Amino acid sequence: MTRIEFIKFLEEFKTDFDNNQSEWENSNLSDFLESMISYTNDIQGFYDNMEMNIDANIPTWENFMHILKGASVYE
Repeated sequence: MTRIEFIKFLEEFKTDFDNNQSEWENSNLSDFLESMISYTNDIQGFYDNMEMNIDANIPTWENFMHILKGASVYE
């Protein structure tokens, strides 16, 4: 994923929030950031369970996308 693709993802992510906020598990900033912390801590388990050959310790635009998407629904 390139930086430009990540920017496009962010635009779509914001639009999804604007249009579907009630469907998001974490719809305020404090809850979202708390979930983002937890999801970032647990993301390697997600990669391993999904058999994705991704090392969460090597940051990429794709990692950031997964963290943001996960934080929107992670409890």
